[in-house]
Amino acid sequence: MSTGVATPDAVALDAYSTAVVAVAETLAPSVANLRLTASTRNGGRVVAGGGSAIVLSHDGFLLTSAHVVAGRRRSSPSRNGVASFTDGRELAFTVIGADPLTDLAVLRTEDGGLEPANLGDASQLRVGQLVVAIGNPHGFAGSVTAGVVSALGRSLPARAGGVARTIDDVIQTDAALNPGNSGGALADSQARVIGVNTALAGVGLGLAVPVNHATRRVIGALMTDGRVRRAYIGISGAPRPLPPSARASWSPGGCLELAEVLPETPAARAGLRPGDLLVELGGTRITGVSDVLGVLEHEVISSHLTAVALRDGVERHVQVVPVELA
Repeated sequence: MSTGVATPDAVALDAYSTAVVAVAETLAPSVANLRLTASTRNGGRVVAGGGSAIVLSHDGFLLTSAHVVAGRRRSSPSRNGVASFTDGRELAFTVIGADPLTDLAVLRTEDGGLEPANLGDASQLRVGQLVVAIGNPHGFAGSVTAGVVSALGRSLPARAGGVARTIDDVIQTDAALNPGNSGGALADSQARVIGVNTALAGVGLGLAVPVNHATRRVIGALMTDGRVRRAYIGISGAPRPLPPSARASWSPGGCLELAEVLPETPAARAGLRPGDLLVELGGTRITGVSDVLGVLEHEVISSHLTAVALRDGVERHVQVVPVELA
């Protein structure tokens, strides 16, 4: 006979359900379904792809994944389409700008009165934290899945024209994703958008581009200029702990071990090599890839930046002159 007293497991499950439902109800009006259209030879238009998008502002700006709005040749975005919302509205949109190197794009509708999502900060995430993935793959009915942050600091290959790069600090989650949810929101338990769902990494694994200081700057540049200017020095690497001999001078934090220094790039001309441990660039302490990207804003193009690297236990200071990333 039932006693009517909830077990601890039942209470925990109910709290979990309450949190997920609250996030879904808060964000569903702020997530749209996208249908991209393309011109036909006879002057008509056909559906050329789709995905999801997140409302950024009351006056019609939307955020999605760059690959969602990529043209058939993927060299330029498909410029037009229709965004559908859970309240039944269907609004025409134009692609304002797309940045394949972060897999982010900004769209604009001419209609106001949209319900913007609250953007959070992925730098505060913890492994094991509850996250909710919300997309709109079917037009007027949103899709919701929930899980946890499985890992942080993942990298995702990206390419624009002849430039290859990695999207860094990507969020890995076990919240189920599908292609129609690309461009949708990954939110924390407070319904703050902390990522843009971008890819399926494998069975039970999804990836999201983080919403943080660096990507907010990308979003702002796309909204105002339709493009992102970047400085480039030609390195790739991964964070690692400092060697014991350097901890007295450079603690706290680790460093960036250079995995690759591309030939004929500013870093190569400055004398940096694979295996060097980068600890400072332009006066900024370097502990990971995000620190380097924070330095390489367009303002430092053609400037002289001092890079401090450790090689064979010796501290080396070199001058790096970034160029503009084409």
